[in-house]
Amino acid sequence: MTKVIASGKTVEDAVNQGLAELGVSRDKVEIQVLEQPSKGFLGLFGVKAAKVEVKLLPVPEPVSQPIKPAAHIPQVELPIEGVAAKNPYEEAAAFLKEVAAGMGLDVEVHIKKQRDGHIFNIAGEDLGMIIGRRGQTLDALQYLTNIVANRYSESFVRIVLDAENFRQRRRKTLEDLAERLAGQAIRSGKEVVLEPMPPLERKVIHAKLQNNPQIKTYSKGEEPNRRVVITTK
Repeated sequence: MTKVIASGKTVEDAVNQGLAELGVSRDKVEIQVLEQPSKGFLGLFGVKAAKVEVKLLPVPEPVSQPIKPAAHIPQVELPIEGVAAKNPYEEAAAFLKEVAAGMGLDVEVHIKKQRDGHIFNIAGEDLGMIIGRRGQTLDALQYLTNIVANRYSESFVRIVLDAENFRQRRRKTLEDLAERLAGQAIRSGKEVVLEPMPPLERKVIHAKLQNNPQIKTYSKGEEPNRRVVITTK
């Protein structure tokens, strides 16, 4: 049953009667008044009831939502339980050999323990690819190697990566550069701004000139474009 004709003394009474017969609330129906009530002559004779049509509203069909394809979730390699039991330095060395093999290089990694960390000396042929321009590739590999090592360690470990004694040679180059530019700053009386350097190389410049009575140094700028400034006192 989708509609009824109901009557009552008033339109409201008729509507309530129709709702009761359909067993629904008012917001589920459409109401049409068919006849208004009247009291007739002197309010006593010919009384006419109100008549209404109460009709169920059509139930809206559910709108089908298009199924969106699941977003691609990149696979992330999570730390495995118990990996801390593995030797972090051996795992880091294995990582380095794997990276080198991907570059077509066969290398050996010699590990040397120091007071504040470990040095990984890479030995092999054609290590220029691993060192890169001014040691940039070596620095990037050092960063990744430390991540790998610390993944397998319960406490923080620090690894310095070296190849063909590059670190010592680079340090000597930076110290010579610092002295030469300090002399330039003294002669000209103007500050000298160096090219952007990583933190460890800036530290070499600062350390070399810290005892110079005529010179002071400081760094300015944001990484990775932070530079050392050499100026007179």
